[in-house]
Parts: sequence; structure tokens; C-alpha cells
Amino acid sequence: MLVSRALLVGRLLNRGAIASKATQTGLRNQIVRHGHDWSYRVNGPKPEMLARVGAQVAGGFMWWWVLWHLFHEYEHITGEFDYPDPSAWTNAELGIPADDLDE
Repeated sequence: MLVSRALLVGRLLNRGAIASKATQTGLRNQIVRHGHDWSYRVNGPKPEMLARVGAQVAGGFMWWWVLWHLFHEYEHITGEFDYPDPSAWTNAELGIPADDLDE
């Protein structure tokens, strides 16, 4: 364990020495990471087959779930109870004052 820690500290000190030398000479070290494909003005890399099949399966399951529950539990959309008839409401229930009220 001490050896691995010593190697880590040695790498960090080496990086610091290189960075300080670069700033003294006016040069800058730019870290270039090549962890992805470059796709400027072209289509990106095609995903792997497993990712494409997994996306299709997940999308199919999602649509099955939505349509199944829309068919079998449509009350979530339409409501559980019948909509009341507004023509049966009285003025008192609606908060409308009487017509014979003096102004």
C-alpha cells in the first residue's frame, strides 16, 4: 500500500515539475483526451447493437405499460365519478346574489 501511495505522490510531483517548467519557458501543456469519437459535421458513431436493442425493448415496454393502463384504468384520465350537471346548480351554490337585492 505504501508503494502505491508513493507512486501516486511521485506522479503528482512530476506533473507539478513539468507544469512549472512549462510556465517558466512560456509553453503550456495541453492535456488531450481521446475518450470519444470526433464527429464534426458528420453523423456520430453508431451505438452498439446491445444498446440499440435495449433501447427498443425499453421503449416497447414503456408503450405497452402506457397503453395497457389507459385501456384498463381509464379513470385516471376521465375521472372516477360522473361529471355533475351544471344546469341543476342553484344560484346560492354558485355564489350568485339574488335579483331582488337593493343596490
